[in-house]
Amino acid sequence: MTPSTPNTRRPWPAGEKRVLRKTSTGELHSYPADEIGFTPGRGHAQVSTWWGMGVLTLVMVLLLAAGVWLFQRPLWEGDTPDWGALWLIGFVSLMSLYTFKLARDEYKATQLRKLRGSPKPSSSGSVDINLLELGQDRTEGQP
Repeated sequence: MTPSTPNTRRPWPAGEKRVLRKTSTGELHSYPADEIGFTPGRGHAQVSTWWGMGVLTLVMVLLLAAGVWLFQRPLWEGDTPDWGALWLIGFVSLMSLYTFKLARDEYKATQLRKLRGSPKPSSSGSVDINLLELGQDRTEGQP
């Protein structure tokens, strides 16, 4: 990092939990927990943006509507409700709430990173532990 990069070498309050992650450019950066969002990890999401998770939330809401339709359709024909559709309704309701929470958290983290000038975390979330040990040869022990 260059001295002109914002937030370099800035001390943080004692006791603040920070996470060391690779950025999207491959550099290491220390993030406060509120700047991480759902990327890179929690649940190993393959979507790496808040709007991408919003699209998944929309799909879940459409599946929820389909489940409600399946549950009520027999009532329109004078039969009893399709009770099996309650499993679909319950599962998709929980998934809708979960994906909405992930999208909201990532949106907030994105806004905080922009405000603080922090780089975007890598979507892989992996950190090469050997990079943290100064002076160690990365090819050491490899055939």
